[in-house]
Amino acid sequence: MAGPRHRARELALKVLFQLEHSPGDDPEEALAYHAAEEADSAEILRFARELVGGVLEHQAELDATIRAASRNWKLEQMGKVDRIVLRIAIYEITISRSVPVRAAINESIELAKTFSGEESGRFVNGVLGKVAESVA
Repeated sequence: MAGPRHRARELALKVLFQLEHSPGDDPEEALAYHAAEEADSAEILRFARELVGGVLEHQAELDATIRAASRNWKLEQMGKVDRIVLRIAIYEITISRSVPVRAAINESIELAKTFSGEESGRFVNGVLGKVAESVA
């Protein structure tokens, strides 16, 4: 069974995916909706809320970082899941800095592979490798 932080990242991914599809939705309502299915602890909900809020607050900065690190794909060409996974990871690596860089990257690769496929895992790893070099 996945740990609480992994489950919180999954929850944040689902909420951010919904918000990207329906930008007018309220982030708290979306979090409450998805948490009703998923989150069975306050820790999961708290960390997911932090990730969602951080990504939404810093989205322009996160997107600029993705654009700078991705040579072959424009942000708009990326799959939604890949784009959201990258935003979460880059938030954790460059802004929150509450987890080791390698842990954030490994978690993101797993999320990308689970929700988008094996190729997405490799793509996310490549982009995050470039981002990690810039914060080392």
